Amino acid sequence: IEKVEGAIVGRYKPVCEEVELGTAEIREIFRSSKFGSIAGSSVRSGIIKRGTKARLVRDGVVINGDLSIETLRREKDDVTEVREGYECGINLGFKDLAEGDVIETWEMREKPRD
Repeated sequence: IEKVEGAIVGRYKPVCEEVELGTAEIREIFRSSKFGSIAGSSVRSGIIKRGTKARLVRDGVVINGDLSIETLRREKDDVTEVREGYECGINLGFKDLAEGDVIETWEMREKPRD
């Protein structure tokens, strides 16, 4: 039974789907010699978490889809997450930022099989 179970489980790879966590609009760009470009942002929906995957959208076009939230600050404090309606500083490790850009964060979750 264990061999059959292992064969079935091994044959069917998990199906993953992209789940949006939150979006933030860049209000102002700050330059730092230590961190590079920091996006002064307002969280528009959901939640922004440090370490999650992110994409940068400008005028409805994805500028870079392979980013991550490297650092996240609320006022002077390092934080792990910022909720909707609050402002924060986000470092994506990407220099080409502009006011009005939208940062979308997402993660891949395993979708249950029927």
